[in-house]
Amino acid sequence: MNGRTLTVALIAALLLSVVAPVAVAGVDGAVGVASAQEADEAGGEGGIEGAIEGFIESQGTLGVVLILLLGIGLLAVSTEKLISYLARASLRMRLSLFALAILFTGFEFDDTVLALVFSAGGMEGAALGTALGTGLAITGITLALAAIIQPFPVNLPRDYVALFVLGPLLIVPLAVTGTLTFGYGLVLIAFFFGTFGYLILRERQRETPVFRDTEIGKALRGDGGSEGIEKLEPIPEDRLLGGLADSGAVWLGLSVLALVGIVVAAMLLEGGSEVVIESFGIEGTVLGATFLTLILTFEDIMLTIEPVRRGLPEIGVGNVIGSVLFSVTGNIGIVALFGDVTVSPTVLTFHLPAMIIVTALAGYFLASGRMERWHGYTLGGLYVAYWVIALVVYSGVPIGE
Repeated sequence: MNGRTLTVALIAALLLSVVAPVAVAGVDGAVGVASAQEADEAGGEGGIEGAIEGFIESQGTLGVVLILLLGIGLLAVSTEKLISYLARASLRMRLSLFALAILFTGFEFDDTVLALVFSAGGMEGAALGTALGTGLAITGITLALAAIIQPFPVNLPRDYVALFVLGPLLIVPLAVTGTLTFGYGLVLIAFFFGTFGYLILRERQRETPVFRDTEIGKALRGDGGSEGIEKLEPIPEDRLLGGLADSGAVWLGLSVLALVGIVVAAMLLEGGSEVVIESFGIEGTVLGATFLTLILTFEDIMLTIEPVRRGLPEIGVGNVIGSVLFSVTGNIGIVALFGDVTVSPTVLTFHLPAMIIVTALAGYFLASGRMERWHGYTLGGLYVAYWVIALVVYSGVPIGE
């Protein structure tokens, strides 16, 4: 699938999400997104996202459509480039591609910006809901779709899987006490950085990478790595860089640029979709919240499915594990730094148990050594069931819960 075909597929996915919305974000995630619209009415978003949305609103209907298409195209191109650059950096620097993926894709920069906007506006509860919804969607939708589209091998140590499953469990104490405090936020942030540091250190100490059966894994077992480079799909940068193509640091630098492109694309898509939702008068509805949360999750869908399709599951799995851990520890910890947050009782009785179950099941599947299609259908089915139960219980998205 080339870049043009991929872009067309992404556009079709966006259109499909409007016509027949699916469960792509948790109810609390939808609450957080819908609350963002309320925050905008109360005082407007600030910072970069506020400026982007203001600019998009001034472009008119045709301009908004063009901006959405630009965001889709930029996301597709930037994702493809990031995959290519990380693979080359891994081989040239003889570093684990899984560790690089954790480092580059695990930090959800756009979600952090959104959490900061919410928290600065006194909407820490919405930020908490968005973090939980994002974490649940990454396993229930992103990982599920990757397995359904193309089953792939997984080779992760038990301790890696255990840390992945442990992340959501750390929220249980704050849900039981009913309050997310500054001190507990520091604990969550410390766990996030400690976990990331542990994974990266463990990968540097291993003689072979965790995904040893992939093309990159086999190349890293050799004594030079240059032979593995020839097995990668050629890109124009290989020729344009000349002798610099042998430098892993150069590929890391280009990876940073590609990551910036992904973040900018995510902001364009989010700002454009908010304007579209407001213009159609569907803000605060299930359709509007579903469409917007799909946009917020789109980046992770691309960063998981496309690497798996290209035979580099290290990046896709690294993105899933890193993003989930960041959402439920780092992101929630950042929210706590702005003030105490009262946790809704439904978080303890419904949303958090659902996240723990889906994450634990995903961990079990990852530990099995291979993600199969039925694994994807199971995770996706559970996520849809969660969404349906939430709608039945609340007769819609519980705005302002």
